[in-house]
Amino acid sequence: MTGQVLSVASECAPLVKTGGLADVVGALPAALAGQGWRMRVLIPAYAGLAAQLDKAQTLADLGTLYGGPARILGGQAAGLDILLLDAPHLFDRAGGPYSGPGGDWPDNPERFAALCRAAQAVTDGALSDGWVPQVLHAHDWQAGLAPAYLRYAGSPVKSVITIHNIAFQGVTPADRLGALGLPPEAFHPGAVEYFGQISTLKAGLVTADAVTTVSPRYAEELMRPDFGMGLEGVIAARAGDLHGILNGVDTAIWSPEADPHITPYGARNMRRKARNRAALLQEFGMGEVPGPLAIVVSRLTWQKGIDLIEAALPDFIEAGGGLAVLGSGEPGLEGAMQRAAATYPGRVSVRIGYDEPLSHRMFAGGDAVLVPSRFEPCGLTQMYGLRYGTVPVVAATGGLADTVITANPMALAAGTATGLVFHPTDALALRQALRRLCQLHADPGAWKSLQRAGMRQPVGWEVSSAAYAALYEGLSG
Repeated sequence: MTGQVLSVASECAPLVKTGGLADVVGALPAALAGQGWRMRVLIPAYAGLAAQLDKAQTLADLGTLYGGPARILGGQAAGLDILLLDAPHLFDRAGGPYSGPGGDWPDNPERFAALCRAAQAVTDGALSDGWVPQVLHAHDWQAGLAPAYLRYAGSPVKSVITIHNIAFQGVTPADRLGALGLPPEAFHPGAVEYFGQISTLKAGLVTADAVTTVSPRYAEELMRPDFGMGLEGVIAARAGDLHGILNGVDTAIWSPEADPHITPYGARNMRRKARNRAALLQEFGMGEVPGPLAIVVSRLTWQKGIDLIEAALPDFIEAGGGLAVLGSGEPGLEGAMQRAAATYPGRVSVRIGYDEPLSHRMFAGGDAVLVPSRFEPCGLTQMYGLRYGTVPVVAATGGLADTVITANPMALAAGTATGLVFHPTDALALRQALRRLCQLHADPGAWKSLQRAGMRQPVGWEVSSAAYAALYEGLSG
């Protein structure tokens, strides 16, 4: 079957990115093209984005939208078929997609409601080129009102919403119900009401025709209070419509054989990986690391378990390990990593911020990548590690548990182990995993087996795109 699908999101790599959501939104169109589905991506026209469109043209005039003129621009960018909601009064601002110098933009509810209204207009046939989707695919709370608008308007277009991270729910005061264009009868616990307020994510969850999340295990976890963050009952009620579809990575961009940022290598010439390791140590100003060189490429937050790394680090350093960190986040955790670098000069080094080329060099040069997240819907970092022969050490949660096969004796004997999975998610378990990592690194045969098994894992979009295509076909057929 061939079909048309509109993807609605707040960010899309490589045009605008704050996290893994953008990578998924940017990768899906090409993956789905091979399944016979044409996907157009609707995102806001943040400052400077319109200039990145090739052959840009106005496809719809939306009139006045939340206090100013709005239109939909269409064009190509980075190989993607992009629709931009051009509403300068809402999106043409200095700062990030969601916040400025003073914190979150106070009109975020209206800004992303406007995006959802634009999506509704596209499904209603507003585009001058005549393109109308059979399916609308909304991503996270920023697009959560799009399925709600379709449902309350009685639209025949089917909708899907994907939960990338349920920690962000688009909660706003109840008195914005009318301003967001939601009917009064929607304000009750079975619809958009959330503990006396409105949740735009919940609005999407209760009105979409299907709900997906980004790994099978995370789909199961979301029905439990520890992970559902107040929406576990809503998710459990949609269990029959819930699909856990694992994310993939762009294997053209994340390819050790063809990565322009590194000395290329593959599973058959891993000696070249050693060159990347030496270059990484030099770049980070580190000395000799006799044991495994671990990397962290992450937001430095409690969710990501960065405090656990701090607690487990002394034993790891004593056992010969080293640590290179790239990331930013909570000031206290940034400070903790910087203190570790001061405590262990030459063995721990930290870069605060984010640098895409440097992240590639870290995956190429590291021996192991640490992902001790307390919850992780899918995670791409561990998959980059697998791809580059950089052994993942991960917590047993969400997509981390779905993608890494722990190095227990049976898996090692079978040649299927790809990393280390630890449980529970605490400092003791991480210390034990790092001790095991050092033991494996000291065994050349076991270490090569781990690396090569990881590099064989299918981490691209082939299987996942087929699952999305089947979901779309089931809804629209």
